[in-house]
Amino acid sequence: MTVEQVTADVFLPGTYARGVPYARFRELREKSPVCRIGEPAVGPWPPGRGFWAVFRHADVQHVLRSPETFSSHLGATQLRDPDTEADLRFVRTTMLNQDPPGHGRLRRITASALTPRAVRELEAVIEARARALVGRIAERGEADFVELSAELPVRTLAHVLGVPQEDGALIHDWANRIVGYQDADYALSDTAAREKLTPMGRAALARRPAPRTRPDGRPVNPRSREALADMFHYAHALAERPAPGSVLALMREGGLTRDEFEMMFFLFAVAGSEAPRNALPGGLLALLDHPDQFALLRSRPELVPSAVEEMLRYWPPVMHFRRTAAHDTELGGRLIRRGEKVAVFHPSANRDERVFPDPDRFDVTRTPNDHVSFGYGPHFCPGAHLARAQMRAVLRAVLDRRPGLERAGEPVRLTSNFQNGLKHLPVRWRTDR
Repeated sequence: MTVEQVTADVFLPGTYARGVPYARFRELREKSPVCRIGEPAVGPWPPGRGFWAVFRHADVQHVLRSPETFSSHLGATQLRDPDTEADLRFVRTTMLNQDPPGHGRLRRITASALTPRAVRELEAVIEARARALVGRIAERGEADFVELSAELPVRTLAHVLGVPQEDGALIHDWANRIVGYQDADYALSDTAAREKLTPMGRAALARRPAPRTRPDGRPVNPRSREALADMFHYAHALAERPAPGSVLALMREGGLTRDEFEMMFFLFAVAGSEAPRNALPGGLLALLDHPDQFALLRSRPELVPSAVEEMLRYWPPVMHFRRTAAHDTELGGRLIRRGEKVAVFHPSANRDERVFPDPDRFDVTRTPNDHVSFGYGPHFCPGAHLARAQMRAVLRAVLDRRPGLERAGEPVRLTSNFQNGLKHLPVRWRTDR
């Protein structure tokens, strides 16, 4: 069977440095809602075997709620296949790469720490930090919102995990290296000031692997065990004296294997910080680019919750997630063979005209708002409540200060086909009163 390969725009990381290709997604939703995409070589990374891309909202939801057909476990959830069978076995131990029933056992551990009630108990701390963050921008007059806003999810996550605040920069670097590796500015992220770290943090940093390649010339996968040596050393050291009530304490009590423990820490440290870290500046940029909506929100602050949902729809933190066909199946009129990769594209689903009227319009009053920015089905993001709480807190802190923020320069996007992120967003306080 001959299947067309659409390689440009949709897969290449450089495309997304210029912006999410929404026009291309619209075309594909109409003409090829499920289509075959090639994986050419990107820099030092070798070509892949290609995958099926899913662009319509209904099809995306179908894939995400059907683990018996579209498995997270068979090939894991990243587009790139793990380099070795050992790497695949290792990454399969994380909750993100599990199917039921194993997924449910691991998810119960995280769910007990991230319930709506648990998040409500954190809201006072989150709101105080959000006000302090916005206050620092006001004091400076002009600042990079990405740089400052990154501190909130990192500090919040450190609190949840029981990580000393002095070691928060380690979380920042781990996230950059692991999910931002396609961007040269993030691949070797090293922002942790050694003199400010705890002894435990310095000991972990001493075990950070030096950048290198495999004997065949390929880079070491940033998600492999060998690339995560410093993170795992830190996790085990921290687990020797976990903060009472922290996620780490719950993990110790959960009967996890060594690999499961390490990958659970990995999941919290990376995924737990990246969603709000991407959504906060991206959502603010959407507001700054739509001053009528910003003005409406200022006049009607009760719209903050719906505004946060629209910010998430308009700027989903993640571009895609992968599944692997567990058996031959059909989707969108296409035959998908057992073992083939399937990727759902969240930005495309969030702009599907079949679900969202006038989908390219940013509307803080949009209700309902059935976006898939936090996924769908059994793998719906367990940290969604926490991410939303942080976004609401920052938005309210911005609205409470007059006269308001405006752009002070052009934003700079992250080069990544996975993370929908900004590297820089210059902002300043308006001078009008």
